[in-house]
Amino acid sequence: MDMSNIIIFGVLIFGVLAILGYIFVIYNGLISLKENMKKSWANIDVMLKQRYDELPKLVSVCESYAEFEKSVLDRLMEAREGYMRADTVSQKAKASGAISSALSGLFALAENYPDLKSNNNFLQLQNRISHLEESLADRREFYNDSVNNYNIRIQQIPDLFVANFLNFTCEDPFQVPETERQDVDIKIKLPSMQ
Repeated sequence: MDMSNIIIFGVLIFGVLAILGYIFVIYNGLISLKENMKKSWANIDVMLKQRYDELPKLVSVCESYAEFEKSVLDRLMEAREGYMRADTVSQKAKASGAISSALSGLFALAENYPDLKSNNNFLQLQNRISHLEESLADRREFYNDSVNNYNIRIQQIPDLFVANFLNFTCEDPFQVPETERQDVDIKIKLPSMQ
């Protein structure tokens, strides 16, 4: 074998190894993005579970303090059960939105009951749930950032070729249902001045 053939063979081997190495780097990067996206959704799921566990306590305090409009409490518990039946990210997102909507109705209704509003248990639970809602909003934003980074990466060349070969597809970000984008109508009854 002549020296020029050895050099050509060596360059070819090096080229193939370089291309394979680059494909491995792309693959590992895509897997990292995909797993970070899953982790960010799992973090949301943890917060949703905490909220799910807190809601019966809040409803119990409300029921024991005042005869609330039953529809508000029923809607809250129905939304809670809807979350447990949800299987996909979009179903859980929709159920989470229903819980948020029901909670805003409950907190607005509590304004009409001064004894409940000043009750220590109610205030602690209300603060806890409000904190969970704020944390959920932050984690949803992080999840959407993770999904966005993943979706961009699997559509860019050369990652696109590896992503298509491995059947990586774009993921849906967490989206708020249209009904929750509307302004909330809160009516608070004020005592009349006489």
